[in-house]
Amino acid sequence: MKNIIGIDIGGSTTKIIGYRNGEIFSPLLVKANDPKASLYGAFGKFLSENGLRIDDVHKVVVTGVGSSCLTEDLFGISTKRIEEFNAIGAGGLFLSKLEKAIIVSMGTGTAFVAAEGNSARHLGGTGVGGGTLLGLSNRILNVRSFDVLVETAKEGNLSNVDLSIQDISNTEMKNLPQHITASNFGKISDVASQGDLALGIVNLVFQTIGVMAMFASRKEQTKNVVLTGNLTHVPQANEIFDIMAKLYDINFIIPEHSEYATATGAALLFDKEDM
Repeated sequence: MKNIIGIDIGGSTTKIIGYRNGEIFSPLLVKANDPKASLYGAFGKFLSENGLRIDDVHKVVVTGVGSSCLTEDLFGISTKRIEEFNAIGAGGLFLSKLEKAIIVSMGTGTAFVAAEGNSARHLGGTGVGGGTLLGLSNRILNVRSFDVLVETAKEGNLSNVDLSIQDISNTEMKNLPQHITASNFGKISDVASQGDLALGIVNLVFQTIGVMAMFASRKEQTKNVVLTGNLTHVPQANEIFDIMAKLYDINFIIPEHSEYATATGAALLFDKEDM
């Protein structure tokens, strides 16, 4: 039984999954300020929780911006590094069970990858992502906790923050509903609450990502957009992307274990090479 461990090392979190017989198991996330400490902590915790010994691991495959911190084999296990954008593409297709799609990796910033079959191409990215959420939250709301921001946004009303089409035009426009945003933060009311502002920040970030994903999908001639990364678990994400899906006639898909797509892709790519 061949256990492959896929690890996505970010700047502040490390995601780890097990891969065996074509399936992933026991996805795990560990937070730490130091990528190397996060890596070793995640690996040790993964082995402990699954009752595995070092000898039970066939291969470790690492990827992500923090993977350069690992310059030797992990605990003597053969360790390989996979290019991150290839891992994003492979993992997104595997989790969504699609053959072709735009894979959007929403982390501190956001990357867009065109994936089809065994190929993946980095289309570009934006600095708008989780870092934007926390930065604006810190400056505007004096809130530094991601969980507090998300919870505060649940009480928000966008009509006190964003300018909509109906605010500037009484005329119905073809394929452009009146409730659609015309300007993010273009209508901040004097009575806007913390919740209104929090929701405005969340809406700005996801709408920016969604519009860029739409342009990428049209360029690559596919209606399928797979959303991955930690931001997929923001409660408001589904509602915002559902509105954009209807507006642009594309499919936004958030697969199970979406935050582990890159780690999954790393393990999957090695398994294909090792067959």
